[in-house]
Amino acid sequence: MRIAVAKEIKPDEYRVALTPAGARELVQKGHEVLVEATAGEGSAFADADYERAGARIVSVDDAWAQAELLLKVKEPIEPEYARLREGLVLFTYLHIAADEPLTRALTESGIAAVAYETVETDDRRLPLLAPMSEVAGRLAPQAAAHFLEKPLGGRGVLLAGTPGVAPGRVVVLGGGIVGYNAAIIALGLGAQVTILERSIDRMRHLDEILSDRVTLLMSSSLQVEESIERADVVIGAVLILGARAPKLVTRAMLGHMQQGAVLVDVAIDQGGCIETAHPTTHSDPVYQVDGITHYCVANMPGGVPITSTKALTNATLPYVEAIADHGLAEAVARDGALARGVNVLDGKITYAAVADAHGLDFTPLEDVLPLTPA
Repeated sequence: MRIAVAKEIKPDEYRVALTPAGARELVQKGHEVLVEATAGEGSAFADADYERAGARIVSVDDAWAQAELLLKVKEPIEPEYARLREGLVLFTYLHIAADEPLTRALTESGIAAVAYETVETDDRRLPLLAPMSEVAGRLAPQAAAHFLEKPLGGRGVLLAGTPGVAPGRVVVLGGGIVGYNAAIIALGLGAQVTILERSIDRMRHLDEILSDRVTLLMSSSLQVEESIERADVVIGAVLILGARAPKLVTRAMLGHMQQGAVLVDVAIDQGGCIETAHPTTHSDPVYQVDGITHYCVANMPGGVPITSTKALTNATLPYVEAIADHGLAEAVARDGALARGVNVLDGKITYAAVADAHGLDFTPLEDVLPLTPA
């Protein structure tokens, strides 16, 4: 199969969808790998690194036009919509439940769009979302600690405290991969950490692995309101697979928070779990509403691209190889996890949460593709 790697053009996105090591694995299996010129520079991979791995460096036009399978990190943005076409398989993070224009562009183009974030195993794991969730979760307290500083508009609190001075308070909304990793780093910074979670089983697991170092509370609207009142940092870490994030923090709640507190909405690429959140960039990461700092960078892992690119390729490569070796139809028939990643195919929305988010028609994947291996 001819596999192309596109350069990311979203602002402040420095990751690339494939490392030279991953390119070499694909070339050794007999596939042709095209890499758009300078695609890897943001992650410290030169064109020559890809060429030594057996890939061919091409223009942006050739990457999109010649590919059978196109690998990206982030969803296509408007300047790329015209490049979407029938016969192309796009494999990337899509998050289209929060993006109706892109959803319509994908369906109208006839492209096959497979989303990293909805590839889901039978035991409900999200193997391609997990590595970036880990990175984003670990970045969140780090970013919050920075913007808590008074010269940057924060409360002027050191999360670690000092001997005789209480540590800062961090509230994490959601105890999944993002929330767990956020809690680990917040604890490492010396903060007092509370996690709000709806699953009792998950809370029991967190209690075991965090050894009573955090406070675990059942999440409800009242508990969220009460918990964030005294928080220095609130980290939104909720996920409803493939769907828009629920709004857990309302505008009204901000009035009860401490002035200069920091909200980090890691769920912003799914629409955000904070009512007053809107996407920001690494170049302009924060804004204030009612005296509360909002950090809502939609591609947080893009700020540490060397780490993120390697972690992403480690996770995606087996699925890329499956599509390349067998073609999309056979690959999804062999692997139910990959089948759940197909969001759009042949002009139809094949992921229910996406269709529901936009009030559009849903078509089960098995009505479009045979899901029995040949």
